[in-house]
Amino acid sequence: MSAARALYIFLGMSQISPGKARGRPAAASPEDVIDAGLHRYLRGQRVDVQAIAAELGLGRATIYRWFGSREKLLGEVIIRATEPVLAEARSGLSGKGGPGLLDTFDRFNRALADAPALRAFVEQERDASLRIIASGAGIVQPRIVELITGLIAEEAEAGTYDPPVEPSVLGYAIVKLAQAFLFNDAVLGIRGDVDRLREVEAALLGVPS
Repeated sequence: MSAARALYIFLGMSQISPGKARGRPAAASPEDVIDAGLHRYLRGQRVDVQAIAAELGLGRATIYRWFGSREKLLGEVIIRATEPVLAEARSGLSGKGGPGLLDTFDRFNRALADAPALRAFVEQERDASLRIIASGAGIVQPRIVELITGLIAEEAEAGTYDPPVEPSVLGYAIVKLAQAFLFNDAVLGIRGDVDRLREVEAALLGVPS
């Protein structure tokens, strides 16, 4: 599945037809497993290891040997779905420096908040989804922190932005803040409040909102 196609489905921008059954590759690989998981995830379906194993002609033990656990496989799937969303949020922006970073993060947050596949996953697997998305022990959070940190560092190296703290610390703070607003803190009444999230991210970045 192409990154563009994945992005359109993730954001609910195209109709999904049933189509033909997915064929079995000649020799299934870890990439085929991730692709099969992505196919299900983007359509709001449960990523079922047994079903994927049967589809690809693999044993479940093989998939677990490759990925370690279902949650780690889901982490790979979510990263694959999310990376093009951040790239799309960054593309086409004329702003540079802190304002450009704020617009990028704001577009990214709004896309995640509105993504049908991500909403379905969090609703279907509430506890597991938070472990997979928001745990530093998983693979999703470190990868998103790496990407966000990279964008901050690029602006700093270009001389267009002077971060108030090290890019790695600021990137981590931006990601954890977004997780709280998008997924965690219903008690404080901020879950899904992307307008307030933009305001707080602006304060972290040291730019007007």
